[in-house]
Amino acid sequence: MDKLSLGVLISGRGSNLQSLIDACNDTSFPAEIACVISNVPGAAGLVRAEAAGIPATVIDHKKFPNRDDFEAAVTEILDAAGVELVCLAGFMRLLSDGFVARRHDRLINIHPSLLPAFKGLHTHERALEAGVRFSGCTVQEPPRSR
Repeated sequence: MDKLSLGVLISGRGSNLQSLIDACNDTSFPAEIACVISNVPGAAGLVRAEAAGIPATVIDHKKFPNRDDFEAAVTEILDAAGVELVCLAGFMRLLSDGFVARRHDRLINIHPSLLPAFKGLHTHERALEAGVRFSGCTVQEPPRSR
């Protein structure tokens, strides 16, 4: 069975990455992780990728003069790894319209709230403060930047 090649973009602990790693460890799962990219040096998720034997790269967005150059570096790694689907799994950067459009129907975002409620950071804390009765997560094609 041919497996879908995943590229996972992270910025932090990598808990969503770990869920993907665990799923991919099941031989019947239809995908495999080809590469992990973090925009944050030292992100804990990089250790998870290394422990699973998955190639991981740091592309520090702060080292680039603009978003286009940063995204070009990310694209180079994704393309070299033969990635077919990009998973934004706790990736804390907005992506340009061009980056998103280039991967139309081949890019998903994992967000820890039921959007449109609690966009951005600290979603769980804000949901608790608001006293909502239901909470969850959203998997979506990411919105384009403005």
